[in-house]
Amino acid sequence: MPASLIPATDQHRTFARDLTRRAMLPYYREFDLLWLEEAFDQAWGWREQWLIVDGDEQLGFCSLSQDSQALYIRELHLIPAARNRGIGSVVLEQLAQWARQRRLPRLRLTVFNSNPARHLYVRQGFIAVGEDECFVRMQRDLVP
Repeated sequence: MPASLIPATDQHRTFARDLTRRAMLPYYREFDLLWLEEAFDQAWGWREQWLIVDGDEQLGFCSLSQDSQALYIRELHLIPAARNRGIGSVVLEQLAQWARQRRLPRLRLTVFNSNPARHLYVRQGFIAVGEDECFVRMQRDLVP
């Protein structure tokens, strides 16, 4: 299934927020964390927001930030019908390419330690660089 990233606009915020909430709420409950709509909306304003699409079909959402050391994947969510079809791998490779173009040496992300997406990240070259009771911080060093 082909997939590409296009800039998300404010008209896509509801789709992105609802997809993120549905994907993350089980983990928030598991670790007794509070989901805040306002926190998502606030982050929308300062992060890079991207839709994952196949033509006109919205497959998912990706949110990014960066500093001088890394491109940070803040959110990466796919609709259920788009999961386990290689789309996550395609998106991660695109993000690695973007980081290289920006002359950033690594990709970083944080994932709930019980999230099966961890296996995808490991397959894509990410390693754990820190862990607590809820989260694993991961990074992928990029070869120029």
